Amino acid sequence: MKSYSNLTALRALIKASLQSIFKSPSAIVFGVAFPLIFIMVFGFLGGGKDPVFSVANALTSDTTVSLNRSLHQVPQLKWKSFATQNEIDAALQNGTITATIAIQQPIASQPAQIVIQAASSGAKNLPALQAIVKQVIQLQDPSIQQKMAAIANVQIRIQQVRAYKSIDFILPGQLGFSLLAGSVFGTAFVFFNLRQTLVLKRFFATPVRKEIIVVSEGIARMLFQLLTSLVIIVIGHFAFGFTLVNGFWTGLEMLLLSALGIIVFMGFGFVVSGLAKTDATIPPIANLITLPQFLLAGTFFSIDNFPKWLQPITKAMPLTYLNDAMRKIAFDGAHLWDVKADILVLCLFGLGIYLLASRVFKWE
Repeated sequence: MKSYSNLTALRALIKASLQSIFKSPSAIVFGVAFPLIFIMVFGFLGGGKDPVFSVANALTSDTTVSLNRSLHQVPQLKWKSFATQNEIDAALQNGTITATIAIQQPIASQPAQIVIQAASSGAKNLPALQAIVKQVIQLQDPSIQQKMAAIANVQIRIQQVRAYKSIDFILPGQLGFSLLAGSVFGTAFVFFNLRQTLVLKRFFATPVRKEIIVVSEGIARMLFQLLTSLVIIVIGHFAFGFTLVNGFWTGLEMLLLSALGIIVFMGFGFVVSGLAKTDATIPPIANLITLPQFLLAGTFFSIDNFPKWLQPITKAMPLTYLNDAMRKIAFDGAHLWDVKADILVLCLFGLGIYLLASRVFKWE
């Protein structure tokens, strides 16, 4: 007699799970349609980010003069500090700051000189930024309203760098949230329904091993969500100019990172399915996990824009690290090894959530 093959059972269960997922309208909506709607909206809105006057002192700037102190008191300017020129260049390139401001001491009878340097992608914000700086200069000596050059000479330089578009920030965030929502809701509903309809109990009457059931569903969900991730990345790149610095290889690394995110987020789904008493309680419990991350994990806005007291909370969310790693790989050209800190944090989240899942998950 031919022996029973758990490998054959695994393939059959994966196929059945994939067929079930593709027949589910909610899976298509949350996996593809929902994130694509946001991507299309932001894609059609245009290429630049909303002007936010985040600035930094150039390394050559004289920070001891009173003008520098006055500029730091302007509420429209949000100052950031960097240790090296490479950090400044990266911040200009990815839109973290709008410009650098360099104040040079006056020489002999020459006025002080202020050099505003911005990336080409932030050039549209320069007139407003220049107006703010000139207003502060005027306030240094209100009696001189018509002799601006006698106080300081404001120069503007534009640094040519790769343009950072809205889609470059939005798409990784939407991709990350798609993986989170699909993994949590999909896993929770599937295993709860399998338990409630006694399908899992019937499986126990067969030679198939318990772990094969879990692994098959996990593989099926990963294949589906990696396919949706590929669709989102391809549409974003070719339709809206989403930046893939190293082309195909960048896309491949994003998919590998997506696979890790799916594995971690499915752990939350196992926990939800174990805690839920009825199928009606799954959405509220799942939303407690997904909605805070949707709003606070850098999906739409950089977490740097949140108040300082809120930022530790944002950094306690796994989606924050997935979004951060995705953006570094896509736009900065980082590789998986370069984002090892984000990957390590995701793995720690995964370890913790699967330990919890092992305690609350129910087979019957």
